[in-house]
Amino acid sequence: MANFPIDQTRAFGKLILFGEHLVVYKAPAIVGAISAYTDCKLEYLDEPGLEVVDNRPAVPHYKEEKKDEGDVAIGLTLSHLGVDPSIRGVRLIFGGDLCCASGIGASAAQVVSLARAISVSNGTRSLTEDEINAAGYEGEKGYHGTPSGIDNTAATFGGLLRFRRTDGPPVFEKVKFPSAIRIVYASTGITASTTKVVGDVRSRKEADEAWFANIMDRYTSLVGEAEKVLEAGDMNRLGELMDANHGLLQELTVSCKELDDLVVAARAAGAVGAKMSGTGRGGLMMALTPTEEVQNSVAAALEKLAPQVWKTTFA
Repeated sequence: MANFPIDQTRAFGKLILFGEHLVVYKAPAIVGAISAYTDCKLEYLDEPGLEVVDNRPAVPHYKEEKKDEGDVAIGLTLSHLGVDPSIRGVRLIFGGDLCCASGIGASAAQVVSLARAISVSNGTRSLTEDEINAAGYEGEKGYHGTPSGIDNTAATFGGLLRFRRTDGPPVFEKVKFPSAIRIVYASTGITASTTKVVGDVRSRKEADEAWFANIMDRYTSLVGEAEKVLEAGDMNRLGELMDANHGLLQELTVSCKELDDLVVAARAAGAVGAKMSGTGRGGLMMALTPTEEVQNSVAAALEKLAPQVWKTTFA
C-alpha cells in the first residue's frame, strides 16, 4: 500500500500561449501551467501484474481513444524508473481535477504524476525534479512518438515558462509578469492525435521548406516581442500577438472550423486575444481576458458553443 500523501504526486495541466508545433523545430515557446492537476496512487500487489484505474475526469471519448497510447506511456514510464510489474505487481489509480482533453497536457500530467508516485512510494522522495521531468518525457513518447518536452516540463515545474528544445536537454526558465493573467479555455469536444497532426506538419515542411521557414521567421519575431510584453504587463498587445499566433497556426493547417468559431466568439465577447492551444484540429482554444468581468462574459459566450468551458489564472 502507498504510504505517502497523494498531493505529493500532483502534476499540472498546461496551456501553450505561444509556439505549439513550432517548438518541435527548436523555436522558443511560452507555456503556462494551470492549477488543475492529475495525481496518482500507487499500490504494490501480492501477485505480479499491472492494474490501472483511471478516475480522471475527461471530455467524452477521450480516455477510450487514448487508452492504447496511455498503456504504452505507463509502460515506458515504469520501465524508465526500473519498476517491473511482472516481478512485483502494481496497481495505479489516477485521479485529480484536471479534465482530460486534447491540448491541456493531460498525457504529460498522467506520466509525471506516475513518476512522482514512484519517487515517494517508499516514504521518501528518491527522484529529483529533473529526474521526474525526464521520466515524464520518456512516458510522453507513448502518446506523442517524439514529444517536444514542453508538456512534461510544465507538468513538473508549474508556473509560466519559456521553453526551447536543443540537441541536449531542453532549456527553460520562469517568465516574469507583473499581474495575474486571466484565461478562459474551451474544448471543441474533438480528440485529435498529436502524433498524426505533428506528422502532417512535418510532411508539409519537408514538401515546402521555404513556406515553413517564412512561418518560422514571423513566429520567432512574434514570440520575442511576447516575452517583452509579458514582462511589461501589456495585456492588449499580448492579446494581439496571440491573435497573430493563431493566424500562423491556421497557415500550418492545424486549426479547424470548430476552433476558429470559438476564437471569433471569444473576441466578440471582449477577449483581447484568442487562439487555439495545443495539438489543434480539435482540442482546445484559449482566450485572454483583462478583467474578471470580461472573463465571465467570455466564458458565458463560449458556453453557448463549446461542450466544456473553464476559467483559470496564471498568477
